[in-house]
Amino acid sequence: MTLTAIVENSIAAFDSAEWNRCFPSDPENWAFYRACEEAGPPGFTWYYAAIRDDGRLIAVVPVFGTEYRLDTTLQGVLKRITNQIHRLLPALLSLRLIAFGSPVAEICHLGFAPEVPAYDRPALLRRIVTALQEFSAAKRYGLLGIKDAPSRDDGLWRGALAPNGFTRLPGLPTAVLDLPYASFDAYLESLSKATRKDMRRKLKAFKDIRVEQRRTIDDVVSEVSALYEQTVAHSDLQFEYLPPDYFPHLLRFLAPEASVFLYWHGSELVAFNFVIETADRLIDKYIGMNYAVVPKFSLYFNSWLHNVRYCIERGIPVYQSGQAFYGPKLRLGCRLQPNWQYFRHRNPAINTLLQVVAKFVRLDRFDPAIANLVKEAA
Repeated sequence: MTLTAIVENSIAAFDSAEWNRCFPSDPENWAFYRACEEAGPPGFTWYYAAIRDDGRLIAVVPVFGTEYRLDTTLQGVLKRITNQIHRLLPALLSLRLIAFGSPVAEICHLGFAPEVPAYDRPALLRRIVTALQEFSAAKRYGLLGIKDAPSRDDGLWRGALAPNGFTRLPGLPTAVLDLPYASFDAYLESLSKATRKDMRRKLKAFKDIRVEQRRTIDDVVSEVSALYEQTVAHSDLQFEYLPPDYFPHLLRFLAPEASVFLYWHGSELVAFNFVIETADRLIDKYIGMNYAVVPKFSLYFNSWLHNVRYCIERGIPVYQSGQAFYGPKLRLGCRLQPNWQYFRHRNPAINTLLQVVAKFVRLDRFDPAIANLVKEAA
C-alpha cells in the first residue's frame, strides 16, 4: 500500500468514474466541476487535493484560490462603508485565499472511495490538509480556509484542523424542505393559517405567468444574464460573479438532470430558476428576477411554490433551496442544515488580527436564523 498526496490544477486529472464513486449520487459531480472550470466565475483558480493508493483514488476534496475580501459577510451600512474603503485601498481588505470547497457548490465536497473504512478517514483527511498547507506555502497563499463544511463532515474537519490552529465560524446553512405530502394542497395545509392565507393570495397574483421548463437556453442567454445581474445587484452577500455563458454551459454538462424554469409574462421573461433534479431531491441552484415586477407577481414566493408543487407531483421527497432568505424559508416549513467555515493565516500576527476581525463579521451577527442555529448546534 503506497499512499500519495497530490494537488492537481484540473479535474481532468481524474477519471469521471473514479471521482463520482467518491461522491455516489451527488448531483454536483465530476461534470459539474468540469463545467465550473470551463465557464465558471472569473477571479478563481481551481485545484483538487487528493490521496491515491497505488494510483487508485481513495480521497478527494475540491479546492479554489482567489483574492478574498474580508468584508464579504458584511451587510447594510457597514458593507457600504467598506466598499468605499476598498475602492480607495483595495489591498487593505483583500488577502490571497486558498480554500477547500467551491464558490459555486452547495457544500464543501469531501469524498472517499466506498471501500475506505470510517476509521481510516481522519488520517487521510489530515494528509490532505498537510498537502494543501505545503502547496499553499509554495504558491504564496497566506490564508487557508474551508468553505461550507456540512455538519455531517464537521467532526472530520475539526479533528484535522483544530490541532493546526484553525478558527471555526458559522457558514451559510442549507435550507431543506421535506415533502411527505400527497398533494400540493396538503403542503399548504401544513403551514400556519396566516402563512397559508398569504400564499393563496400570492398564487392569485401568478395567474398571468406562464412557466416553461427548458434544458437549453441559448436563445435567451442575454435575458437570463440580465435577470441574474438584477439579483446580484439586490444581494448583500455575493462571493462570486457568474458570467453569461455559465448557465448554458452547466446545462450542457449536467444534462438531463439540470434544467431552467423560465417565467413569462406575455412575451417578456420576468424570472428564471436553474435547478438540478435527482430522484431524491430538487436543488434550487440559481434564480434571477425582474425586480420591477417582483411585488406585482410575488415572483420569489411563487417560484418557491412552483418548485414545491413540481416535487410533490413527481414524488421528489426533498426540496433544497439554497443559502439565503432564511426567515421566509423557515416560515414555509424549511429546516436549516448547518455549514461551517474554518480559516488560518500562515503569519501568526495576521492570524491573530483575523481572529479579532472574525468576531465582528461572522454571519450570526447579521442573521437571526443563523444565530439560532449556532445556539442549537452549540
